[in-house]
Amino acid sequence: MRILMVFIDGFGLGSQDAAINPLLVAEMPFIRKILSGGYLSREGIGEGIITANLVVKPTSATLGTAGLPQSATGQTALFTGINAAAVAGRHISGFPTNCLRELIKDVSIFKVISQAGGKAVFANTFTAEYFDTVERSKSRARARRHSVTTTAALAGGCRLLMLPDLLDGEAVYQDIINEQLRERGYEVPLLQPEQAAANLLKQAIKNDFTLFEYFQTDHCGHHQDFELALILLNRLDHFLQALAEGLGKHDLSLLVVSDHGNIEDLSVKTHTFNPVPTIAIGKDVSKFAPVKSLTDIYPAVLRSLGLHPYQN
Repeated sequence: MRILMVFIDGFGLGSQDAAINPLLVAEMPFIRKILSGGYLSREGIGEGIITANLVVKPTSATLGTAGLPQSATGQTALFTGINAAAVAGRHISGFPTNCLRELIKDVSIFKVISQAGGKAVFANTFTAEYFDTVERSKSRARARRHSVTTTAALAGGCRLLMLPDLLDGEAVYQDIINEQLRERGYEVPLLQPEQAAANLLKQAIKNDFTLFEYFQTDHCGHHQDFELALILLNRLDHFLQALAEGLGKHDLSLLVVSDHGNIEDLSVKTHTFNPVPTIAIGKDVSKFAPVKSLTDIYPAVLRSLGLHPYQN
């Protein structure tokens, strides 16, 4: 089996209050279909949905640690299987600290798969401008650090994909449709979500594990922009539907995960304590049925690939 993981930053399971939860207002026909007409909310999925080809589980993002869940520790838990908040003694926002980077470099999911002889890729598109910014900031007191996902991919020896890969249809920019690249003057095509999905599938069938990261949801949640949230959620729905429809042609499963809640409650500009959805779609996704916490996803991915995760 191959796994295509779509990591959606700040994407939780909220309440049934349509005044604050855009997931109740956005059309999202694909998500509604796989939930038999229900909503992607705490009440909508209850204790979870498990069928032969679908697992939908509410997943705790708190890591048993006081305070609002945050990106650096949540993502480290996702991509190492280690309770990073417990190790650090707190939730850590933004980019990984030295402590978290050491955890990631040691047992990154990319590294474990690569060392076992598998192929793993981070399918997001990078620009030379990004690396220039990182390099120039090294002399500053607050240097620009790589994200958890980028650190995890580099720990596994992955070649980061660049604009030529995007133009060849084998990488996807973080906003899915290339709109932000075009606004910054890059000569790239504006894509429909379905075409971006086709490009991601083209990359995913070459690898045992493929990751795509989408963080516009988290940015939108912090800005409490309901109108933009509807646009982003419907775009995501089209993207995920096209990915799911392409699975049958390949030995590929789709896994959708998040690190903490945010966009599902626009009454606040912060993250939330809400659980996040873990959605697995494919021929044999039963290994994701036991998932209850962010730390459960890493071992479930490895077991699905026929690998034995370490005992942490």
